[in-house]
Amino acid sequence: MRLGFPVKILGQGGLKSHDSRRWQNDPHLSVSLAYLRDIFLYLGRQDIHMYRMSADLAPYISHPDLPQFHGQIEDCRRELLQLGAMARELDLRLSFHLPLVSVLNATDEGIALQSARQASAHAHILDGMDLGPDAVVVGHVGGIYGDRQDALARFVQRYQGLAPQVRRRLVLENDDRRFSVSDILWIHERTGIPLVFDQLHFQNHNREGLSTAEALAICLRTWPEGVRPKIHLSSPRTAIRIVQRKGGSEPLLRAPHPHQHADFIDPFQFAAFIKDVEGAELPEFDVMLEAKAKDLAVLHLREQMGRLIPAIRVE
Repeated sequence: MRLGFPVKILGQGGLKSHDSRRWQNDPHLSVSLAYLRDIFLYLGRQDIHMYRMSADLAPYISHPDLPQFHGQIEDCRRELLQLGAMARELDLRLSFHLPLVSVLNATDEGIALQSARQASAHAHILDGMDLGPDAVVVGHVGGIYGDRQDALARFVQRYQGLAPQVRRRLVLENDDRRFSVSDILWIHERTGIPLVFDQLHFQNHNREGLSTAEALAICLRTWPEGVRPKIHLSSPRTAIRIVQRKGGSEPLLRAPHPHQHADFIDPFQFAAFIKDVEGAELPEFDVMLEAKAKDLAVLHLREQMGRLIPAIRVE
């Protein structure tokens, strides 16, 4: 089981995830790829084999009003191939997560078109790196817009309108408020899109009362044969929230929301999750840890599991 994390590096200062300059300063994918090479080297030193790249890797790549940025992937063909070869040498599983503004099932045709462009750009970057089918682009269904069934059907329609090379990379995740595991299963049954099980989202939104093992099995079994599924796992935040009010008055103290991510993963919770699904004859899967401590959370959990429960092998 590989453990991964998204985007930011906290364990070594100075490692940037992407070229974050504003459009006026001509940011470019080539700069982001130079940063990414340094991240890969760091991941190799830390023996981490799973990483989610920044959704902003190619700045403004699909912005409708900035066509000067639309050719970045073609400009960087050689660099993308080199980084892809480097990822394979390091046995590094890579992915993207579409930004929250990507809403493929939007009722606004302009938003839906822009979302399709974003999905296409991310899929083309993975293709440009010549990565295998386990390098995926994760997305959400989108909004309900007053009618859940219409929203699900609209996602199916928009998904089927994507180019085959984009559909080949796109996978779908359950969320914590709108669309449950059963909802995304309905979409899978009509499209074949693989499903990513998000454990904290499931705990927050489980309308059907499924067990963890049942929900996990539903998602894992949607992946094509020979492609290792991935899931998302996080611990809920338990620390108090300090809300600073305007005007310099005393800050407010608030309880955390159950859908918020903690800094680190609770190792006992992780072990309990693994035990919950033991014996269910499930395929092997990788785990993307969504924790605020990023790479430090991976290293910490790996150490804790080796000390507390060595029978559970993670890497």
